[in-house]
Amino acid sequence: MSNLLAALRLELFLSRYSLAAKIVLLAPALVCLARFALVWLNQAGQQARAGLIGADSFELAQAQNAYGHFVDGMNTGLTILALLLVALAAYDFSSERDIGSIRHVLIRRAGRASIVLAKLLRLHILALLALALLGLAAWGGSALLWDFGPVVEDGFELIGEDEILHEIHLGLLMAVIPLPAVIAFGLLVSVALSFPALGVTVRVLAITLFVFLTAPVSAHMIGRAGYQVGVKFWKGTVQDDLKDKYRGTSLDS
Repeated sequence: MSNLLAALRLELFLSRYSLAAKIVLLAPALVCLARFALVWLNQAGQQARAGLIGADSFELAQAQNAYGHFVDGMNTGLTILALLLVALAAYDFSSERDIGSIRHVLIRRAGRASIVLAKLLRLHILALLALALLGLAAWGGSALLWDFGPVVEDGFELIGEDEILHEIHLGLLMAVIPLPAVIAFGLLVSVALSFPALGVTVRVLAITLFVFLTAPVSAHMIGRAGYQVGVKFWKGTVQDDLKDKYRGTSLDS
């Protein structure tokens, strides 16, 4: 454990002075805020045009709802974060021979397994910090430029706020959970860069293809298995498309 802590302290120390780590932390939030600014300017022009020629009030209500912009900003930031994590993970492992920092840890008798685990922990810490900063930037930016609330048209609530929050929570969970797999993919890329042999490259491509092919299937199987064993529905669920097709929980039971 002491070897792992020593290696982790070294990785965190390097992160304090690493430009790449700062880019991973700040770039998703900055891109999200830049997207908000461009969308707001575009909407200002569209609203001025709609005031002259008329427009659908429902579309205007959707455009002024901050929840939609929050989700779009988070999706944009998560995409940037995933790409940066792959690049940083690949660079972090493959550049050690040039930097030489790993030699100092080995001199202190830290095992190779501890060094690899420390690097993975550092990448996950960076991902969590970048995700928290992205969430704050997306929420603050969307709240500053638009209004949070239900979608309302002519005094009638079309989409409730609870339903919107539930959909956002589910979508963000599905987007955040694959981040460790993104870091692992960066590790595979670093292996291919460090060992430019045909056999290693073919193995890395095969593993990557296998993960991309099996991840949607496994998610589908987990969902169907949960349905069959009787996992309770969300309290706001109103439709059960699998009713009478599987034995187990249904919306009426």
